Amino acid sequence: MISFNKKTLFSLGIGLLFSAAALYFTFQNIPLKELASYLRRINYWWIIPSLLIALLSYAIRIWRWQVILLPVKRSGFMSAFHPLVIGFMLNCILPGRVGEIARPAIYHKREHVEFSKVLGTVAIERIFDALCLLVFFIYILATITIDSSINVTFAGYNLSPALLSKLFTFTLEISLALIAIIMLISFSKTRKLINRVILRIPDALFFVHDHARETIRERIFRKITHFVDNLSVGFDILKSPGLLFLCLVQSFILWWLLGLSLWVLAFGCPGIHITFLQAFAVEIIVCFAIMLPSVPGFWGLWEAGGVFGLMIFGIPAKEAAGMILTYHFFHLVPVILIGLASAMVIGVSVTKTTRDGKEALRPEEALKEENEPAVSLGMNEP
Repeated sequence: MISFNKKTLFSLGIGLLFSAAALYFTFQNIPLKELASYLRRINYWWIIPSLLIALLSYAIRIWRWQVILLPVKRSGFMSAFHPLVIGFMLNCILPGRVGEIARPAIYHKREHVEFSKVLGTVAIERIFDALCLLVFFIYILATITIDSSINVTFAGYNLSPALLSKLFTFTLEISLALIAIIMLISFSKTRKLINRVILRIPDALFFVHDHARETIRERIFRKITHFVDNLSVGFDILKSPGLLFLCLVQSFILWWLLGLSLWVLAFGCPGIHITFLQAFAVEIIVCFAIMLPSVPGFWGLWEAGGVFGLMIFGIPAKEAAGMILTYHFFHLVPVILIGLASAMVIGVSVTKTTRDGKEALRPEEALKEENEPAVSLGMNEP
């Protein structure tokens, strides 16, 4: 039976209003009559195959998360489906990308698996995505010439090749830092060393009584080491070359599908003639653009990235804005609706789930995890 949670609906309503306001401000300086005229000329039947391809990419994403979750718990498709689609829905309607925390929180509650272990799998998933984006962007730069003088200002955002280069460098640096941290935590010897250092931190409080230092060590820092140990379980996919290779293949396929989705939509947009590689380049540029701070649903930045990408290939701003707005809207709304339906089916409270996820990141919550049912960490758990 479907459960309509009032807090969930209220949160969704606020998020949708926020996104609607962002959409209005995004296009308030665009010649709306010309844009509306162009939107009426689009053959919207092409949205159907474009959307089906995009939904297939989500199915691949769910399958990939199932694989990443194997060291934590063998999960059915629907067990991974609900937390993932609700998490993506929350990223579309609420600020701060809270869906990244809500997803492991939902899985933790439904599957009785410690939150920190699931959080590690989400971190690994983001590493796979970042690596794919970096590889594809390097390939695009090697095959497509981008005029360094092109600058696009859209809805208050200014994009240029120089900014894309900075975003690429930033993504690379963050990815390398995360990989280094993950590797240090994944190996038992380095993890034990890190935990010993963490447990020695209270000793620096030489002005505090011995009993107080021990209390601080046990109540805070001991729980941090417990969190680190659990987090490392979520990284165990890295220890299986076969599963690691499978996840990389899945990652490349799902991003290839997203590029294909945009390219298919272009067939229904008058005045837009681009190759698959060009459409794929636009998709990657959009992904880099939405890394910048933005409103829920990435309104404004998504359009700025898409318009900039299409203008590189000689597409006029009006046609570019019309196509990207159509692509964004018809690919965002289904995610929100599917996530909403999923939240209703499993009776999730958006407000409570988000709060629980944030609380689970605090050291004192590790004590609660210690008392939860243990799960097998074997790769072949039935």
